[in-house]
Amino acid sequence: MLKAVFMSQGYNKELIDRVYSEKNKQRIQKYALLYPHLLDKANIEEHKEYLQSTDVIFCTWGMPVLSQQDIKTYLPNLKAIFYGAGTVQYFARPFLECGVRIVSAWAANAVPVAEYTLSQILLANKGFFQNCIMSRRDYYSARNYSSSFPGNYSVKVGILGAGMVGTKVIELLKQFNIEILVYDPFLPDSRANELGVKKCTLHEIFSQCQTISNHIANLPATVDILNKEHFDLMLPNATFINTGRGAQVVEKDLIKALKDVPTRTAVLDVTEPEPLPEDSELLKMDNVVITSHIAGSMGNEVERMGEYMADEFERYVEGKALKYEVTLKMLETMA
Repeated sequence: MLKAVFMSQGYNKELIDRVYSEKNKQRIQKYALLYPHLLDKANIEEHKEYLQSTDVIFCTWGMPVLSQQDIKTYLPNLKAIFYGAGTVQYFARPFLECGVRIVSAWAANAVPVAEYTLSQILLANKGFFQNCIMSRRDYYSARNYSSSFPGNYSVKVGILGAGMVGTKVIELLKQFNIEILVYDPFLPDSRANELGVKKCTLHEIFSQCQTISNHIANLPATVDILNKEHFDLMLPNATFINTGRGAQVVEKDLIKALKDVPTRTAVLDVTEPEPLPEDSELLKMDNVVITSHIAGSMGNEVERMGEYMADEFERYVEGKALKYEVTLKMLETMA
């Protein structure tokens, strides 16, 4: 039997138990002895003796950040980490550089983000967001406003980033009569043809698409990638949706574009900073909808991530190829 531990910054046992439900824990325990204590960087010294022979870590949001020296000191036998959440960017490199394999549930977390995005796109194409506010003031003005929208037939939608989330959004959109334009420098032409999408520049997407949804990978190179030269190109009643990262948007440029043409709309599930300061202009604008980073897994959805990790752990033990392993090379372009 392998020796396994759960790790979480801040001793977040409730979250661990939600992600790794009893059903998922039972699957893991077929192949591993689960240490009864939840470990964190704060108590790692206390449990050092057990950690010396630990083979596997199971974790989720809040995985402690450890240095290479920490790993060599406390986890010299560690072989793999199963991360029941999305991005591993913030903690993965030292482990990978020490030869530890990392598996992420980013594919599971991509499902609710794609579902959220699909719903926002379909509503945006009918002018839903501003219509809600206008209808309280003047029913007929609201009707007239939404009549300027194309709906979800013969309309162009732009997807920024064709990674795991972007691809799932594309797949969900295929059931509608929607032309999908995609910006992704790393998307091969052959893959674009398979997806049935048209590769375009950011300028082409912002100037042509009724709705634009951001799923660009969160990397240093993508900070402020969406700015004035793009937002100023938006159609008079276009909608910009962001479930990626707030740091990719130059906020003042987005605000100005929305003020210059108030019939434009922004739907922001992520911002920079998060949450926004109370005096942020975005909080005062009728053509901005802000949600509290709810696109990703929440409620019952988090158990799906634990299920994916239990699946991957079984493949790992059986020596099968892993579906969601992360490598150092992948970190260069993935979210």
